[in-house]
Amino acid sequence: MKKILAGALLGLGLVVPAHAQTVSAGTYTVEGTNLDGSAYSGTATIALTSETTCSIEWSTNDTTSNGICMLYEDAFAAGYVLEDAVGLIVYKVKGEGVLEGAWTISGKDGSGTETLTAQ
Repeated sequence: MKKILAGALLGLGLVVPAHAQTVSAGTYTVEGTNLDGSAYSGTATIALTSETTCSIEWSTNDTTSNGICMLYEDAFAAGYVLEDAVGLIVYKVKGEGVLEGAWTISGKDGSGTETLTAQ
């Protein structure tokens, strides 16, 4: 009986799908801090290009930047161009449409923070 019960429990474990983090296409509210600690806000729009890749556009204050992005497990990363510099942001997918991250830009010291929340 123990072997049957163990086999049944193992079988159930194989049937239950693993909880995968996802990022949905759409518009997100942006709240962040600049390299100097000042706050900024705006929107970001994500368009999926495959199951794991996307394009992203941020509109914050008077600035627009575009990039490519990728989801890997619970990490969501984007490379982007801001004026004449290249930037990188890495978010942790928190679920419920929330991504929390840190970013940097080439030629600058330090990092900023950013949270995206699905609208």
